[in-house]
Amino acid sequence: MKHDDCLFCKIIEGEIPSAKVYEDDHVYAFMDISQVTTGHTLVIPKVHTRDIYETPADVAGELFARVPKIAQAIKEAYNPVGMNLLNNNEIMAGQSVFHLHIHIIPRYSDEDGFDAKWITRNDEFSMEELKEIAEKISSSIN
Repeated sequence: MKHDDCLFCKIIEGEIPSAKVYEDDHVYAFMDISQVTTGHTLVIPKVHTRDIYETPADVAGELFARVPKIAQAIKEAYNPVGMNLLNNNEIMAGQSVFHLHIHIIPRYSDEDGFDAKWITRNDEFSMEELKEIAEKISSSIN
């Protein structure tokens, strides 16, 4: 299902040009125009879904099933020393196009333009607190 105001739906339909990497009945993969690092690829479902929260399990399954194949092709083509997979959901997390997408970002060095570092807080939580957090999340899984 296409959304008329969605940039990625327009790319899938060929209304906006893209540098296609891969396409099948379920997903479309193409070069991110920002190219944080060489080979930075976006993988999107052909079915419009806003973000991970609204994505049906079957759509997610088809999308995530293709990611290793595309990541392996990037690895073979460019020989990165590592690779980040990134998915942003909602503005606070950096989502700017509201059609679910996975960034595959090849890594070449510590100075290749991408930084995914965070500050660990493992000394702030006891095992009991971690179990309480886990239980709260587990009880919300349908």
